[in-house]
Amino acid sequence: MLLAAVSGVIGFFLVFIESMIVMKLKGYVTIEFGEIAPFVNIWAMNFFLAFTILTQVTNWLVNKEDLMKNNRF
Repeated sequence: MLLAAVSGVIGFFLVFIESMIVMKLKGYVTIEFGEIAPFVNIWAMNFFLAFTILTQVTNWLVNKEDLMKNNRF
């Protein structure tokens, strides 16, 4: 549950970081998403990206810790 909450927050910040990059590259002052649906779609894509990355990092850390315990003599 904590992983989902952290992914939601990271996904929300990624929307703004991506918007700032587009504004700088294109020379825009603002970006209009139109309605709430495009914003939610972008947020959902960023949520799943962050969720998969955090899941893989968590699994890697757990497996690394187990491997270190098993390799001790």
